[in-house]
Amino acid sequence: MAVLKSIALYGLQGYLVQVEVDISPGLPAFEIVGLPDTAVREARERVRAAIRNSGFDFPARRITANLAPADLRKEGPSYDLALAVGILAATEQVPVKNARRFVYLGELSLEGKVRGVWGVLPSVAQATRQGERAFIVPVANAREAALVEGAEVYSVAELGELVAFLRGEVELTPFQVDREALFKAGEGDELPDWAEVKGQLYAKRALEVAAAGGHNVLLLGSPGTGKTMLARRVPGILPPLSLEEALEVTEIYSLAGLLSPRISLVTRRPFRAPHHTASAVALVGGGRYPRPGEVSLAHHGVLFLDEFPEFSKEALEALRQPLEDGVVTVARAQAVVRFPARFMLLAAANPCPCGFLLEGKCTCSPQQIQRYRSRLSGPLLDRFDIFVEVPRVEFEDLACSQIQESSAVVRERVKRARARQQERFKKTGIFCNAAMTSAQVRRFCELTREAKQLLATAFKRLNLSARGYDRVLRVARTIADLEGSETISTDHVAEALQYREEKGV
Repeated sequence: MAVLKSIALYGLQGYLVQVEVDISPGLPAFEIVGLPDTAVREARERVRAAIRNSGFDFPARRITANLAPADLRKEGPSYDLALAVGILAATEQVPVKNARRFVYLGELSLEGKVRGVWGVLPSVAQATRQGERAFIVPVANAREAALVEGAEVYSVAELGELVAFLRGEVELTPFQVDREALFKAGEGDELPDWAEVKGQLYAKRALEVAAAGGHNVLLLGSPGTGKTMLARRVPGILPPLSLEEALEVTEIYSLAGLLSPRISLVTRRPFRAPHHTASAVALVGGGRYPRPGEVSLAHHGVLFLDEFPEFSKEALEALRQPLEDGVVTVARAQAVVRFPARFMLLAAANPCPCGFLLEGKCTCSPQQIQRYRSRLSGPLLDRFDIFVEVPRVEFEDLACSQIQESSAVVRERVKRARARQQERFKKTGIFCNAAMTSAQVRRFCELTREAKQLLATAFKRLNLSARGYDRVLRVARTIADLEGSETISTDHVAEALQYREEKGV
């Protein structure tokens, strides 16, 4: 009998799995128990063919493999490698002592090649936190696995290579990456530049404030006014990810199977733009075996929802909890899974079904307009910090040859504001003003006497809720940070209140 180790993921939470392989006399059979799903049960044929085609003996006896703990659901093909090595160790084709040193992750092809699997980074990270140090992973996953500090990662391309290593016939060196160098190198093409947007100074200023504080924004305007163009340039003015944030995002992308061997570390803030036909599960995550949705894939980045009212009511209302808590909670009978979802929401909408209400050319009836607007509930709108009306661009602005402010210039101002916030929120676990709790708002948002008077008047006139009041203060705090001021003045509150007016919705 041989007992090896693998790991099971439920959300981003990892559980060590004991892979117990017993070979006994009897009719040839291969059974896998321990609550396996279809992909795990199919491992019997993959493992049998891989062992034989790699030149090793597959025992013609009764094989029982138990994946413990037996009450935890096992899914995916990542147990193939542990099962194959367990059979070879139980039949003394590899030394059991050497085989037991490692945690195994990897899928086997019929010819014995080791294929990459999803979720290797969070798996290795979780196992390392539980005291494991040595890992065998596919070559395709080696770079992401080596990102975990304290992990000794060995990569293999085929089963024969792994067996030779366990027998001591060949030597493998731990795969290593320079996290700092990888992080600084970055990735991908250049982002669209802020300077390409003509005019729209008011909208640009509002989005700069939003980027500086991580605030949610609703862009409202007629078709063709540049809402989507503005939104797609917001990632270019956001500050770069910290290494800690990059690792968090990369774990989510690894779990979702969106990491390629070429990109082992996500160094750019995510920008997700799902189609308006996306379901609630696609947006917030879930499914029979919970997977992260778009809100989690946008963690520490931007979620852009174009044609916002066209999303289903169920999908829109499902956004309320992650917008408030910064985490998605998916409850299932077996367990409760939590995915991080601290993102900046950018939504774009037309003022009416035809889109031309603000220009006086609307062909919609009052009933159509009311029905269209009712798709966005009051509690959902209350979770936006900034409302921006995007007017049609004038000819003079389009024809102007003057060079506009670039993304790099705006990003420097945003970085300075974020640096003040990071200093302010040191050791609190948050990174920007939008994530402040009500208690932190009271602590960090110090207003002048005149600013308090203005806010008191506006509170009654705009009929602000307690949540809306806090959001005004958060935006005012960000505006003050952009100006380098520790105290929130009347001007800062006035600008924040201007963004709070729900124009046309």
